[in-house]
Amino acid sequence: MINRVTTTQKIGILTAGGDCPGINAAIRGVGKTAIIKYNMQVIGISDGFTGMINKEYTELNENDLSGILTHGGTILGTSREKPYKGNGKGKPDLRKPLLIKEHYEQMGLDCLVCIGGNGTMKTASLLAKEGLNVVGIPKTIDNDVWGTDRSFGFDSAVNIATEAIDRLHSTANSHKRIMIIELMGHNAGWITLYAGIAGGGDVILIPEIDYYEEKVAEYLLKRANERKAYSIVVVAEGIRVQGKEKSAAGYLSKVIGELTGLETRQTVLGYIQRGGTPSPMDRILATRYGSAAADLIAGKNYGRMVAMRNNTITSIPLSEVAGKTRLVEPDNPLIGKAVGMGTSFGT
Repeated sequence: MINRVTTTQKIGILTAGGDCPGINAAIRGVGKTAIIKYNMQVIGISDGFTGMINKEYTELNENDLSGILTHGGTILGTSREKPYKGNGKGKPDLRKPLLIKEHYEQMGLDCLVCIGGNGTMKTASLLAKEGLNVVGIPKTIDNDVWGTDRSFGFDSAVNIATEAIDRLHSTANSHKRIMIIELMGHNAGWITLYAGIAGGGDVILIPEIDYYEEKVAEYLLKRANERKAYSIVVVAEGIRVQGKEKSAAGYLSKVIGELTGLETRQTVLGYIQRGGTPSPMDRILATRYGSAAADLIAGKNYGRMVAMRNNTITSIPLSEVAGKTRLVEPDNPLIGKAVGMGTSFGT
């Protein structure tokens, strides 16, 4: 039985940065816990920090939060607005943070929940320094938010990427080709590492481990000489490329083709990894994060980001998160296991 707590707390929720599966589950987790458990008033901010700057919002009731658990995207909308970003001359535009603070006070908010990735957490930390009560929730398919073992959106992206790799196996085998698939992740190789292993990639290249084109070509030729009909190369978008080629897959396809003489094809999975229905695990994680955020607010524990550590939901100061990125450690046990089964990382 849920015990209602009488309170006058009024909270705002915004979603910023790129979309990813599970955002609506997080909004629902925050909102329903705030309304049902703590009797809070919940305000939905439109389009990320743009909504705070323009004072665009709507009140959310329990019915508004019903039926959104399985939906992709975000019912609040999002934007990549960074209110503290420089004006091109290296100086921050202080008008936008002032507007956010002014509108925060005019709306009568007791706390602002910021759902987003690294950039959002940095902005949230800066707003906290301005005196706003802020709580952060980490979301990104890249899984690169510092301070948490897992960001929601990651599991869904890995599932989508793995299915794509699975489908490439049959095409590669039919045509006896080298198939290169490029996955998202910015400068972090989490999606590529996990999907590469789950999908049986023969070569996995991630930004955190420098690779040598000659080593990759040598490995692929060895497979061909051993009468292995095809090879799958899984690469992260942030790996090193040379020349003017912007696509990692495009660069490798050209180089590997030249070095091996083998037929090579490329696929860039792109934004497909960010859309659609969240996986069950992401729904659960986002719900846990959202509920934990409401608990922090009820306890007036502001200036923190909810996080998962050793499968336990906790929180850490936003000031510790800002400006940091969680990358794959070169000694990650998964890498060692993959190498032990013959996977090449181009070294």
